[in-house]
Amino acid sequence: MKPVLEGLYSNVAEITRGHIEGGDILVTEREILIGSSDRTDTKGVENLREIVTPYGYSIRMVQTPPGVLHFKTDCSLLDANTILSTRRLADSDCFDGYDVIHVAEGEEACANTIRFNNLVIMPAGFPETRATLTVAGYEVRDVGNSEAAKLDGGMSCLSLRFSPSAA
Repeated sequence: MKPVLEGLYSNVAEITRGHIEGGDILVTEREILIGSSDRTDTKGVENLREIVTPYGYSIRMVQTPPGVLHFKTDCSLLDANTILSTRRLADSDCFDGYDVIHVAEGEEACANTIRFNNLVIMPAGFPETRATLTVAGYEVRDVGNSEAAKLDGGMSCLSLRFSPSAA
């Protein structure tokens, strides 16, 4: 990926110490939340902190609950101040200062959504959470995700969004 990105951007940074998994990183309007996991360690987080601090970003490392593959398995950003989350993750108090919408019980697999402009793209088959989001004023689009979900793949696992014009 690095050579491709260097063709699009003038500044491409690389984690050179420790490990960090993209699925453990939730970028909000005010900070970057990073969940600790088997794939993300303190050295990787500190290396990322060195990279992003000059750009005005702050990082807060939070604990990912046992049994959760990575942080964004159980959450996603809906807007500048609202996070969709499972109760097991929200109960860890990692979202202090944010508004939290909980996924419906039994629908935890839909916590990983994608916000694209005003649209929330979520996996199909989770009617209660979909209704909750619609009532909260979000425009929701269901997308089939059954094959990726077999390997715990969520909406953010299936997306790569960037703007080369902003490079």
